Amino acid sequence: MSTALTGAPPVLAQRPDPTDPLLHPDPALAAEQAGVESLLRCWARETGARPGPDGRLRIPVLGGAVHLTAPVRHWSPCGWHRFGAVTLEGGAGLPDTPVDAVTIAALVASVAAERPDPGQVADLAARVADSVARTADVLAHRRATPDPQGWPFLRAEQALLLGHPLHPTPKSRDGLGPAQSAAYSPELRGSFQLHWYAVDRSLLAADSATGTAAEELTRQLLAAPGLLPPGTAALPLHPWQARELALRPDVAALLAEGRLHDLGPHGAPWHPTSSVRTVTRPGTPWMLKLSLGLRITNSRRENLRKEALRGVEVHRLLEGGLGARWRAAHPGFDIVRDPAWIGVEGLGDPNGLDTVLREQPFLLDQRALCVAGLVAERPYEQLGSQLADVLHGLAARCGRPLRQVATEWFLRYLDVMVLPVLWLDGQAGIALEAHQQNSLVLLDEAGWPVGGRYRDNQGYYFRTSWADRLEAALPGIGRASDTFVADRVIDKHFAYYLGINHVLGLIGAFGSQLLAEERVLLAALRGFLAGPAARATGSSLPAHLLEDRTLHCKANLLTRLGGMDELVGPVDGQSVYVDIPNPVAAP
Repeated sequence: MSTALTGAPPVLAQRPDPTDPLLHPDPALAAEQAGVESLLRCWARETGARPGPDGRLRIPVLGGAVHLTAPVRHWSPCGWHRFGAVTLEGGAGLPDTPVDAVTIAALVASVAAERPDPGQVADLAARVADSVARTADVLAHRRATPDPQGWPFLRAEQALLLGHPLHPTPKSRDGLGPAQSAAYSPELRGSFQLHWYAVDRSLLAADSATGTAAEELTRQLLAAPGLLPPGTAALPLHPWQARELALRPDVAALLAEGRLHDLGPHGAPWHPTSSVRTVTRPGTPWMLKLSLGLRITNSRRENLRKEALRGVEVHRLLEGGLGARWRAAHPGFDIVRDPAWIGVEGLGDPNGLDTVLREQPFLLDQRALCVAGLVAERPYEQLGSQLADVLHGLAARCGRPLRQVATEWFLRYLDVMVLPVLWLDGQAGIALEAHQQNSLVLLDEAGWPVGGRYRDNQGYYFRTSWADRLEAALPGIGRASDTFVADRVIDKHFAYYLGINHVLGLIGAFGSQLLAEERVLLAALRGFLAGPAARATGSSLPAHLLEDRTLHCKANLLTRLGGMDELVGPVDGQSVYVDIPNPVAAP
């Protein structure tokens, strides 16, 4: 059997294993196990807990009188651990008692924070229950319906069945009923018509760097000019958001005054992507990032005006010459642009009415896959993933061992996906919040990585040390968009999003899915970071990952217990961070 890094417990079981509780034929029980594993991964990462010599993880609860205990099925140096069923281990000869995810959440929450807030503990337990129930619905739906071989981009967007593997409530979505969930959830392959408003031009706020006004772009998307009253512009909304907006006094007043017009649902269906609020439609040149007041995982998802401004100015900066330089160095990589937006002025920020227009550059036969969707586990298919499909297919075609192919695939991935992001940081002073859900890998027909894309107007960080050079390239950049961040803050966040969430998360997926040894891939990563190509980018991240003994890591459990909305406040105070051992630094 393989082992993890020196000092870590061995991998205790190979997979797929029919006794794995995540493979239970009852979707509710499989979802329960997924929720349990997410909580235990968070606990292990955020507290530094490790299994004992007997290969079991133990968590003291209720003042240490009893312990939550779980067998370790796979211990990952990168954090993607796998566990068996959890029991409450009593003392004095008391029998062990099976416990569910909600009970685990309540017990763990009570000891995770120094001064646990009873309200936040109850909130976490409720969100865990919601997340588990939604996961069960998703697994039941997927087991009952065949997987369509459609547009690769959309298939990957719909593949996050279990959600973020290191979040305590990966599928929680406040205020979404069963019928709405069926229509609005990417995992359930939902689709819906957009809801449209007409905005009087006296209220209109918009910008476009496309050469076409934003209001003209939305008029084309509406494709029904007869619906628009004179002197108005078309504003697309999420239908859930439109229902909520109509109940707000300020919006209701504008509707009553005739300065806003409710045009209702219209047009062909759109499909939610992995972020839920960004929608796409095959054959349309635009995706739409809609405001959505639901709290999904930790945050309400309404667009902030500064984010809309940020997307336009990054597009202008790239078109002003930076993009040509970047493509010359890394022709396979680019940013999926957000070059236009439209909304309403005078209602505050966020106002729930701003919509971002995002380019949709992917052809219907192009294999452009969200990385989080690529590695997402599929319990209804014996814990396979699209990544496993790709690597097994390559190994069969090449006639080579799976793990050898997996290591080569990973090295190619680093060249086409990570190196360009390091270049943009080191050569332009722009760090990308390139976590797995924000990153898309392009595969060739065989399945090898050949390029990549980044998306998300929230996730640009301009280094203050580059302020003068960026200002010279685009006067006024970053002022209204609030994008400049101190280098020391960027260094920590960049290491988390690209280093921990993205690259170490990918290595953890390889290991937990038995596609490669994590130790081998960590050694390959060290070689890449120490190599001349990574060093030549000028980014500080390679040295940070190679040399620092600990890494600053977002703590999703503690952030949730703090009741924090990660989209509110300054960058360095939106989430709780903890220091974790750095598995990249040479042992």
